[in-house]
Amino acid sequence: MAASSKAPAVEIEVGDHTVRLSSPDRVYFSERGETKRDLVDYYLSVGPGIVNALRERPCMLHRFPKGVDGPKVHQKRLPAGAPPWVETVRLHFPRYGLHADELCVTRLADVIWAVQMSTVEFHPWNSRRADTESPDEWRIDLDPMPECGFDKVRRAAATTHEILDELGAVGWPKTSGGSGLHVYVRIAPDRGFKDVRRGALAFAREVERRLPEDVTTTWWRRDRSPKDLFVDYNQNARDHTIAAAYSVRGNPRGTVSAPLTWDEVADAEPQDFTIATMPERFARLGDLHAGIDDAVFDFSPLLEWADRDERDGEATPPEPDE
Repeated sequence: MAASSKAPAVEIEVGDHTVRLSSPDRVYFSERGETKRDLVDYYLSVGPGIVNALRERPCMLHRFPKGVDGPKVHQKRLPAGAPPWVETVRLHFPRYGLHADELCVTRLADVIWAVQMSTVEFHPWNSRRADTESPDEWRIDLDPMPECGFDKVRRAAATTHEILDELGAVGWPKTSGGSGLHVYVRIAPDRGFKDVRRGALAFAREVERRLPEDVTTTWWRRDRSPKDLFVDYNQNARDHTIAAAYSVRGNPRGTVSAPLTWDEVADAEPQDFTIATMPERFARLGDLHAGIDDAVFDFSPLLEWADRDERDGEATPPEPDE
């Protein structure tokens, strides 16, 4: 029997640039059989959304050269062979005495080139190239433990929304693409990672106070109940990243970290948002996070909460990498 022939590379016009896509017929998602070309078409379909989520941010790539059932490569440095128009931002990692030039998306062609390099997931920093040490995005990660159902995630999201309203902050929810939910809040880039993490911890403790049966902020995973929901304030630590809005996740179903309206949270089923369903949704609703840059929250009250908690004897856990 003759060996099956591999589909030839194709050239894709993306704005002012041309991306050569090799192995377009390689199956990346085994549940329905979507290919590398299907992944490109997905990102093209949500182009304004993924660029808005990644714009000017250092971005770590999760690459799957053989598809998502194969090995995953966590890539900080820009893969070799990038065309000259792909931009980067240099980061310093003092713990190791190293630098890395990470992808810095400014246009959709950057995203499509990264997919050509087998990228499925995009994990941006919560700071931007202009000042990588000053976050402009506070991230609330509602992270369920293994036996925690999504009903608890929904309750925690409703309480999160309630507290944000009390603070006068606008939260932008999205599914994680897994079993959790993220809420992003835009802040002014005038503080460092440690302050933002302190404030995020103070907020997480307030959620825990209001939902003591459901929510934990316990530092050590081994000390949490498998039925708890952990409000993971550590996602605001330096060099901690989570999947961007509109990022596909590396699982056979091809789930997507999907922006939601607050009204949708009560009934949303994370497994419904995939590369197969999101293009129609995006065409109908547009980018639900499009206004995030216009809703900047003054972070000061959360630092006051952190000061109060510390006066009351609450300890600030060590930084995750310490």
